Amino acid sequence: MFDRQLVIEAKDTLDMLRDGGLMLATAESCTGGLISGLLTSIAGSSGMIDRGFVTYSNEAKSEMLDVPMALIEQHGAVSEQVAREMAEGALKNSRANVAVSVTGIAGPGGGSEEKPVGLVHFGCARPELGTHHVRMTYGDIGRNEVRHAAIGTALAMIRQSISQGGGMLA
Repeated sequence: MFDRQLVIEAKDTLDMLRDGGLMLATAESCTGGLISGLLTSIAGSSGMIDRGFVTYSNEAKSEMLDVPMALIEQHGAVSEQVAREMAEGALKNSRANVAVSVTGIAGPGGGSEEKPVGLVHFGCARPELGTHHVRMTYGDIGRNEVRHAAIGTALAMIRQSISQGGGMLA
């Protein structure tokens, strides 16, 4: 289901979470739970993964992660503002101290000139570091390819956050 490189990256991410005494929550839209699915496919991950929110609809983003509907209506679900709020909402509604969010347009349809297929916004939140945002445009490379590329970016953001902020034991 996942390519070898993503599994290696997931194991590295879990090792960093474990070594830092950190727990992760995911808030996923276009990846539909694939990030948490990949991480939890690895034995021992329960010590580092608190929970995953699959918030595909706007209502789910609002109800589960406290993303204001007015913000979604103003900026669209695929936006920096919503990605940031999703990550912060995942922290607020979990016992995690690291949260990553993903919202994007995987395709094949649904894109526009302003928000093309392959556009994905990410948020990574930690209480002591605030929320970091990344915007990626992978292009119209295929639905599965966009989703798998997004997993790699999300894992890299988590590792970067741990490197910058250290762990609970630091």
